Amino acid sequence: MSAASNPVVAPRSMPTGQRNVVRSNDSASLWNCTLSPGWTQDEVQVLRQALMKFGVGNWMKIIESESLPGKTIAQMNLQTQRMLGQQSTAEFNGLHIDALQVGELNSKKQGDGIKRKNNCIVNTGGKLTREEVEERRKMHRERFEVKDEVWRNIVLPRPDNPLVVLDRKREELKVLRNELQDVLKQIDVLEQMGSTDSVDAAVAAAGNKRQRE
Repeated sequence: MSAASNPVVAPRSMPTGQRNVVRSNDSASLWNCTLSPGWTQDEVQVLRQALMKFGVGNWMKIIESESLPGKTIAQMNLQTQRMLGQQSTAEFNGLHIDALQVGELNSKKQGDGIKRKNNCIVNTGGKLTREEVEERRKMHRERFEVKDEVWRNIVLPRPDNPLVVLDRKREELKVLRNELQDVLKQIDVLEQMGSTDSVDAAVAAAGNKRQRE
């Protein structure tokens, strides 16, 4: 099932009804976050759903889901920062949230105390204490976390791993080469016997065998 087939549910703070499903035409800023190098918009949407399903920071679960083959923890963390619109992600750790919803709100923040780098808000004050981080997490859980029945039912796509596909193609090519060698040997033997009809029959038999497989 593709990422596009799963509707993305908005946070609890949004109204219920038809507006509780985010669609591609809802907001330009919502869907067009800054892409990290090597990311496509489709992959961002998969990461968006993976963060809702597994929670921010649960990178190994995302890797084990095989929904984003080839992506490293560092790459997912960086793209998550850009989706959230802020560099600090600790206050969202473990939360099942729609990162692009948070990012849309962050994109509208203005003021002298708001500093950005790569479109992400950076912390210009002192380092947050553990208590402050936990307080923010509680606030974000109440405001943004999607309902359990929603994130538990998200089905992530599992695209073919390019390396697995390549290995499979190599094995298929190896089989074809072996079959070709067998046919060439048969042709050589039959040509030495001087039977043209037998050669044609051998070639036809090899073709029929490939069609049956």
